[in-house]
Amino acid sequence: MSHEGSPAIPAPTSGSYAVVTGASSGIGRAIALELGKRGHNLILVARSTGPMEEIAAELPNVDVQVRSVDLSQAEARLPFLDELRNTDVHIIINSAGIATFGNFIDLDYSYERAQFELNATALFELTAAVIPGMVARGEGGIVNVGSAAGNMAIPGNATYVGTKAMVNTFTEALHYELKPAGVNCTLLAPGPVREARKEGEDLTEVDDAVPDFLWTTYEDCALDTLDALAKGKLRVVPGPLSKVMNLVSTYVPRRVTAPIMGKFYSKMAAEEAEKK
Repeated sequence: MSHEGSPAIPAPTSGSYAVVTGASSGIGRAIALELGKRGHNLILVARSTGPMEEIAAELPNVDVQVRSVDLSQAEARLPFLDELRNTDVHIIINSAGIATFGNFIDLDYSYERAQFELNATALFELTAAVIPGMVARGEGGIVNVGSAAGNMAIPGNATYVGTKAMVNTFTEALHYELKPAGVNCTLLAPGPVREARKEGEDLTEVDDAVPDFLWTTYEDCALDTLDALAKGKLRVVPGPLSKVMNLVSTYVPRRVTAPIMGKFYSKMAAEEAEKK
């Protein structure tokens, strides 16, 4: 039975929840706020509870549940996965993720391993936990945050681009598998995204290199993402810089882009080292 005419974003109900990981900052925070403003009850997940409690305070008209979970740790994920399987999760936004810069051999292996667990394994497990319920109800929305960088080979960013390559292709494959069941699965593949304004010591190598008009903000990214999910799109690439990265990574051979990106990321790695 086909449900292709079903709405991509289920209407909020008193007993259903939208789950947002990485909700304490950035894209996750912006999407959580937008979903809450639209009347969706929320389960917010991150390590730090303070920023999520601030979101809850801004959304007094919906039920906001805060969960402090280190999703990079397999044991810490288990109770939360059980909760998801027994909750009416009608939307999930897998936004939690981290990145490192530098040659893989020079980086701390335990942190790289945690990055892999958070960016790839946790996203895989959380997505798997909510799919059966969505399919049984014949509706649901899944947004997994991949990256335009996941289409590329970037020396100095190996673990990150490796995990995001998995997220990109995993999500787009699920899009086609789940659509007949009424569940829409959209890949969010942003390039650099930031606050509306950044100044002084908060500016990074990327900020210096990219003109302001090419950036997209977290708030605009949230609106673009939920609009794409509502339309049942396969992939959303918000902002002009992200679109350029997506175009280049799709059509320019990696043997051309890898050395160029490697030089740029080596500068970012040096900048990160200086901060430490």
